[in-house]
Amino acid sequence: MMKRVAVTAISAFILFTGHGTAIAGGPFGPPQPVSKEEGGLYTGIGYGYHEDVYQNGSERVFRQNQVYSHLAYGAKNWEIFGRIGISDLKISDAFSSTRASTTTSKNDFEDNWKFFGTLGGKGYYPFTQTFGMGVFMLGSYHFKAFTDRVSGTQEGAPFTGDLEVANFWDVNFGLGLQATVPYGIRLYIGPYVYYSEAKISLFRDIPGLNSDHASIRVHNRTNVGGFTGIDLPLARGFHLNVEGQYSERFSFGASVTFSY
Repeated sequence: MMKRVAVTAISAFILFTGHGTAIAGGPFGPPQPVSKEEGGLYTGIGYGYHEDVYQNGSERVFRQNQVYSHLAYGAKNWEIFGRIGISDLKISDAFSSTRASTTTSKNDFEDNWKFFGTLGGKGYYPFTQTFGMGVFMLGSYHFKAFTDRVSGTQEGAPFTGDLEVANFWDVNFGLGLQATVPYGIRLYIGPYVYYSEAKISLFRDIPGLNSDHASIRVHNRTNVGGFTGIDLPLARGFHLNVEGQYSERFSFGASVTFSY
């Protein structure tokens, strides 16, 4: 039975996402809180891979790996939670040149392990013991700027400098439908809307670089997406959650939680 449920969840996930975007701050989790019905705390650890397209004139693909800890308080039908974690950032073709007179030492931006925080909450309404619907909202903020250094030549003159990504944040709001199947396994799916923004600053104007603006704000190109996941109860109050999201690129995450 467990194997059939897992296969069904994976098949639904593949059908829903197709060939595969945003999981900033980690998975949304099941619509119904995993706190004990009478109320209480739960903690967890998680991982998320986030990929999305940001734009302001030109377009760039942002990729992140995130590891975080989770603390929540709630009851049967509601919860509030916070997360603290670390994240890297990769931006494709941030330093690529569009002119033969400008050459660079590399094309992609990359920086590692900056702290971020997430705050959120959710509410759940059960239609029956099996089916229910929930809403959630969460936002994340990176506390420190990402930076990377590039060198090269422009018309034969050497240059070296930094590109900075600062004030990087996002907010998400979604609606989820949940089915509770045998063994307490929760399957869920739903839509969400989100907005994310960052300020990108280049050390100076270098003609021919893709990031040739001194300072601009970029934001996500697509604001609507969908998510689906499975929450598996484990022994002694532990839960395993696996989730995928898609809006323009594919993202995914997983977490393990413990209810006190």
